Amino acid sequence: MANTPQAKKRIRRNTRRAEVNGARISRIRSFVKKVEAACESGDKEAAATALKAAQPELARGVARGVLHKNTVARKMSRLTKRVASL
Repeated sequence: MANTPQAKKRIRRNTRRAEVNGARISRIRSFVKKVEAACESGDKEAAATALKAAQPELARGVARGVLHKNTVARKMSRLTKRVASL
């Protein structure tokens, strides 16, 4: 258990940040799933549109420090490749 006021404050702050970051990650996952679903159905136009919407969300995740830049680069690359192969 935290003893110092600073440590207690960090615990409060960390729980708030975890909630916000969890919501951000969830939102990003939803966008990625839309791209994957469109790829599964074989609809190239829908997949391209979904990818266009997902890319800024992924980039925002990097900017906010929620995801690592290499993780996002890999995901974008793989999604782009899948959409292009349709």
